[in-house]
Amino acid sequence: MRDAEVSQRLLEWYDAAARVMPWRVPPAAKAAGMRPDPYRVWMSEVMLQQTTVAAVTAYFQRFTSRWPTVADLAAAPDAEVMAEWAGLGYYARARNLLACARAVVRHHGGVFPDTAAGMRALPGVGPYTAAAVAAICHDEPAVVVDGNVERVMARLFALETPLPTAKPELVRLAATVTPDQRPGDYAQAVMDLGATICTPRKPACGICPLLGLCAAQRLGIAAELPRKLAKPEKPVRQGVAWVARRGDQVLLERRAERGLLGGMLAFPSDGWDGTTHGAPFESDWRNLGAVKHTFTHFHLVLQVMLASTTANPQRGEYMPLNPDDLPTLMRKAYDLAFPDKTPR
Repeated sequence: MRDAEVSQRLLEWYDAAARVMPWRVPPAAKAAGMRPDPYRVWMSEVMLQQTTVAAVTAYFQRFTSRWPTVADLAAAPDAEVMAEWAGLGYYARARNLLACARAVVRHHGGVFPDTAAGMRALPGVGPYTAAAVAAICHDEPAVVVDGNVERVMARLFALETPLPTAKPELVRLAATVTPDQRPGDYAQAVMDLGATICTPRKPACGICPLLGLCAAQRLGIAAELPRKLAKPEKPVRQGVAWVARRGDQVLLERRAERGLLGGMLAFPSDGWDGTTHGAPFESDWRNLGAVKHTFTHFHLVLQVMLASTTANPQRGEYMPLNPDDLPTLMRKAYDLAFPDKTPR
């Protein structure tokens, strides 16, 4: 394999087939002198962690419309940012988003660092995001490796070591084909290739720009790679959510900043997250059944209890509710409690 040919082919393919995304500067526009905005690239990369482009796009457009600069985001109230994030999941990302934006404003005058090392020093920015911003925005030949890139490299080099054991070797192999010229476009090209052609199942090897260079394709094992170690089964937790309505208001509490659903509005709940408060007040609670939800490390079965009341609660407060402000777990509880979507 000629390493330079890998990047050349991918860049030629990217010039013709780059996906259109609201945070991306197309290759022709970049060649004409238009530069990617580090704020938009950074935000997109944070949102895309463990989430699909299709799921992220609407959130990205709302965030950048409401907070068009990093200074705008840094000045935003935490609760408003968390509410906009609701439904996107992995809520620590939203807290890291705010922490990073405020650090950029406080310590860097509202300008993102222009190197991967500088980006890596910001709160909540890991090696992948730092490399992606440095490469895409500043053409630093940083090695950008996400799940798509891991898959492409495992197949390109026919690496049969299973993930996650193979991660360091895949980063090393990715470095051997990362070019000094147009490294940002190259990084996006590899990610696009993994998302559209070198897909997890049934890779379209016949139309791949790396056809003939890919070792796994030549060996007929592309669809089998990357291999993965068997994952242990996730445990199942049980819990209770207390949904109380008072007129057109519902009982909500702001969860602690750290921990699951940190900083989010939620119904009072117990059992699944280490808390054992019990019901927020005495009432004839009605058991509506359960909703199921999966977190990174466990499955949850959450019983939903409903009451109508005038009682003062021991925790939380009654307030009007836009269900779109709820995290996905609590939205499931809301939908079970109020199938007509009206809390009355």
